[in-house]
Amino acid sequence: MSQSPLNGGAGRGELLARVEHAPHPLRMFADASAHLHRLMPFDAAVWRVTDPETGIMTAPIHAENIDDKGCAAYWELELFAESVNLYSELAQAPVPVAGLRQSTGGRPGDSAIYQDFMVPRGLHDELRVVLRVAGRPQGTVSLFRAGARGAFDSRDTAFVASLVSPLAKRLRSYAEPRPAERIPYALGVPDGPGLLLFDGAGTLVSVNDEARRYLDELPEGPSSPTALGLRVPAWVQGITTKVRAAAHERDRGTARIRLRTRDGRWLVCHASCMRQADGSPGGSAVVLEPAKVSDVMPLVADAYELSERELEVTKCVARGLSTEKIAGRLFLSPHTVRDHIKAIFEKTGVSSRGELVGLLFIDHYRPALADGQDAQEENDFASITKR
Repeated sequence: MSQSPLNGGAGRGELLARVEHAPHPLRMFADASAHLHRLMPFDAAVWRVTDPETGIMTAPIHAENIDDKGCAAYWELELFAESVNLYSELAQAPVPVAGLRQSTGGRPGDSAIYQDFMVPRGLHDELRVVLRVAGRPQGTVSLFRAGARGAFDSRDTAFVASLVSPLAKRLRSYAEPRPAERIPYALGVPDGPGLLLFDGAGTLVSVNDEARRYLDELPEGPSSPTALGLRVPAWVQGITTKVRAAAHERDRGTARIRLRTRDGRWLVCHASCMRQADGSPGGSAVVLEPAKVSDVMPLVADAYELSERELEVTKCVARGLSTEKIAGRLFLSPHTVRDHIKAIFEKTGVSSRGELVGLLFIDHYRPALADGQDAQEENDFASITKR
């Protein structure tokens, strides 16, 4: 029987109020976990940010009472062996919260993660959560209980389900630009892409200096030691495991995530599987590099709750197009374009086109310019912000 001292709306309200004041996702996770533990006790937890387009975990990750190697082992099992409450399926479920023992009718042994991850660590049950809003996953949570506490019950599931949307919205909001923290984008950024090479078993075998510098700039979290003297973050292991699973036809989808450095700059991380001479899966390559404006804008648009059409209009504004040209390009009337721009101003809290572009395309969102397209973006940016 559950030992959860849930106290309804009061406890939920206090938790969400604390989350609202958290300055960044790691603090949000720590505060939410501490408060939730008082309302609904558990023995271990992992809170992860996910890329809303691919659903893959990214940085940061907050883990409690789970060994660092365990985070990588967990994801290996999830992608290669698990069949119960898969995150990819839970993200599409009517209620994105599920307890292992509830889902298996009291037969947790049906789960590979239970057998190979939980039992060795003395864990009895897991409650999985996908934090989603508007159909897009912003994060995932794993809560674990040891046997003494009993299994998660329907009351626990319902309470956590009531937190899904507000917690996801708060996670989404962290993509909003923070003007007070603007810094020159090129400062401290490596000249080239960071590259990490893994063998077929997922072991790091080579890394360039740029990758080490990128990793030094990212938030701390669970990581595994390597023979190269570099600790590999759990999210790097996760994206590497995903491409290996895809190569073995255990998974599908794009292995690509976006993440922020400690000083607020955006990076893109993507991975691909290498093939041997006979065509069989070999190792994998992971690349880290500065994000482009086009990489970040969908996240910023979500943070401000801009619609797809409003995002299209915003991109046109960033190009310096007039209302009439925007109308022609998007097959809208000038009146409709003006209505969209007004709505965009209200959502983002600005009062002019120049202020809008200055807010959304500040320096730490843009890499050093390298090609003609980026140069055109720079010219557009400069001409608009002078108006």
